[in-house]
This record gives sequence, structure tokens and C-alpha cells, in this order.
Amino acid sequence: MARKKIREYNAKALLKEHLKRLRGLELHIEAVQVRFDTDFKQLVEENPWMKTRSLVVKPDMLFGQRGKHNLVGLDLNADEAETFVKGRLGREIEVGGRTGKVDTFIIEPFVPHEAEFYLAIQSTRDGYSVLFSEAGGVEVEDNWDKVKTVPIGTLEAIDEAPLDTLTASLPLASRAPMHEFIRGAFSVFEDLDFSYMEFNPLTLDSSGSPVPLDMRGEVDDTASFKNARKWGDLEFPMAFGSALSVHESRVRELDEVTGASLKLTILNPKGRIWSLVAGGGASVIYADTVGDLGFAHELGNYGEYSGAPNARETYLYAKTVLQCATADPDARGRALLVGGGIANFTDVAVTFKGIIQAMREMSEQMKAAKVMVFVRRGGPNFQGGLAAMRALGGELGIPVEVYGPEASMTSICKLAIDYVTSWDKGPGSKAASRAEDQSCLPSSYWSFFK
Repeated sequence: MARKKIREYNAKALLKEHLKRLRGLELHIEAVQVRFDTDFKQLVEENPWMKTRSLVVKPDMLFGQRGKHNLVGLDLNADEAETFVKGRLGREIEVGGRTGKVDTFIIEPFVPHEAEFYLAIQSTRDGYSVLFSEAGGVEVEDNWDKVKTVPIGTLEAIDEAPLDTLTASLPLASRAPMHEFIRGAFSVFEDLDFSYMEFNPLTLDSSGSPVPLDMRGEVDDTASFKNARKWGDLEFPMAFGSALSVHESRVRELDEVTGASLKLTILNPKGRIWSLVAGGGASVIYADTVGDLGFAHELGNYGEYSGAPNARETYLYAKTVLQCATADPDARGRALLVGGGIANFTDVAVTFKGIIQAMREMSEQMKAAKVMVFVRRGGPNFQGGLAAMRALGGELGIPVEVYGPEASMTSICKLAIDYVTSWDKGPGSKAASRAEDQSCLPSSYWSFFK
């Protein structure tokens, strides 16, 4: 599961549409989104409620502390809302150590209220959890002891869940509509593959109907293949203050058009340890191992290819990683980890074919950056894949160390670290380094850099 945060505007739109489809419930909410290119006058004309209702304006960019930065406007008319937004679009702020510009707002009707509730639905290892509290709002964390939880098993129906235990102290007239809303929200959660849904605060309007004032949503983006129509043009915004590099964007675009999984995050463009790792779990293990050995600062990237990508997809992915790994050579050696566990169904030789093609095209850059390749892989046709990788080193004049499933999965991490640190000991010391630890480097290693 890959949990991806979505904007509040999109979360509420999905909730409203699918509550009606799944449960026949009408959610009394309206919302519009405002960006740099929004024609505000046209927006008001297309949404007449903006002329007659008091409005709430707030950023919709996946960060908190909005009031602290004077970015929340309450009880405004349409003209005041326009002035408020235009005075803040493009403002640069710092949140959680990240600096970015505010570029997206959500505008909704202002709902006078007294009670503020907290409701959350989340996926768990055994199914789901529904959390509810009558002490919602900004003080919910200070009153976490008042949050009640009902676990729901994977195969259990929400209509049979004991919701009375959550709302026992609510006024009797409020319980039925609240139960109806919780069941409806859970149905949307399950049907659209949400992984997290939170309403804080949730309130009741003058008619006694639940109204989510603030909503957070996360969906499992690996379920996009089955939810394309229901999700519509769903946006997965970056975390505030983050921006994709050219190479990260290229891999994301490739990932969006394949049934496989291709991921790339650049951690340190000048890092000396880079990875081409098969499998999401393996990618975590390799990165954690490098970190545990004290070299997280040298880790150039975090990424993975999985789901049986074909040779061309692997080639495009590998070439992108190699372009990053060989950029701006600085006369110090770099290591490339080509690793993974023991595949169940991915043909190792096929995916290695793509990597080999990329290495051939990038061989001169790899030599200039003094890249040494450390390979460990197992799975279907792994012998053919490893043999091809071993032969490639001799063909290109690039040092390639190859291991199969007889070696531990993360053993190549130590080899890679020993290799890159050997370049830090100054001229003439590399032979001494090799003599100190014969197991770290292949006998042919030094000949490549004479």
C-alpha cells in the first residue's frame, strides 16, 4: 500500500459524490478551489452560494498551522474572500523546516456551530479502526483520552459495528444522524480505497446534519487501476516545500503509464552510494542498512523497480538513475547497488537486460565518475542475469562484483561503503586499503583505475 495524501477539496468532493451513490446521503457542503489562474468573478458566477453565504478561506496544501501564518479567513463575503486570497497567493512561508509558496486555497460556506467532534477512519493490520470524540477541534490531542475506538475486521460490515459505544454521551437526537454519517463515510472509505480519513472538526448544522469543517484524506494509489473513474482527475500534491527534479518527474511519468512500480527520490545529488533495487521492501532494507552503517549522508537516492517491469521500462528507469549517479564527477569513487531479494515471478535476466543496456550507454560517464557496481539478486533466471552482468564488467572496463542468493541481501552495502571510503584516504592509500580487507574488493578492482 502506498498512502498518498490528497487535497481537502478533492477529499470532500469524493465524499459528497459517493456518499450519495453508496448510501443515498446528501452531504450539505459546498467548496471551490482557488489558484493563481482562477478567474474569481467567474468562480462566483458559477457558484451562486458564494454571493449569499458567509465564507471560510484557507490554504489547501497539506500543511497545518494555517491560522498561525494568518492564512485563514472567517465569516467573509465574496469580495472580502477575493481580497484575502489575492493578498496571500504566492506568499512564502516556512512550515516544519520547509519553505514554500502558498498557491492553492479552498473556499467554503461559514457554518456557525457550538459542538466540535472528531472522527477518523484508518486502515490497520487486522482491518480498520473508527475513532470518535466529542472533544474535537484544535484541542483534540490534549483530550486524546476522550477518543473512543471501534475496531472493524476486514470482513465485518459497518452496519453491524457497535457505534453506540462511540456516541453514547451524545444527545439522543444526534446519534442516529451521526451513525448514518459514520457508516456512509466508512462505505466511501472502503469503496474508494482510502487508507486514512479524518474529520476535525466535524459538527452539526442547524438541521442536525453532520458537516465536516476540516477533512484530511489519504488513498492507496496502488488501487488507481480500479478507481480511475470513481477518483476522476485526482491530484497527488507534493509535500509542502517539495518539488520534483527533472529526473524524479521522468520516473513518475513512467510509473503512471506502466503496470509495474517505478519510484525515485533524490536524497543527495552529490551522494556516492546509489541504488537500483528491485522490490519495495528490499529498497527500504538497503537504504536502512546504509544508514545503520553510518553513511546515510552518502546515499544518493531512494527508489525501487518492482511488479515485473519489462526490459524497456527497466532500461529507462536505470538510465535515469545512472544519469543522477554520474553527474558532476569529483575524482572520488561512487558505488552502485544493483540489488534485491529473491524474486517470486520477476524474470531477473529480463530486468537485468534493461539495466545492462543503460550501463552500456552510460559506460563513459560511469568510468569518469569511477563507479563500481555491486550486484546481488536471486529469483527466476537469476543465473543468466548474473552471468550477463559479470560479463558486462569485462566488456565495458567497469568493475562489477556479482553475488547470488548465497550472499546475504545487504552484504553489498558494506562492500559499497568500503569502496567509496577508500577514495578518502588520499593518493597511494587504495592498495593499503585493499590489503587491510581482502574480502571487500575483487582482485581485479585496482586494475580498472590504473
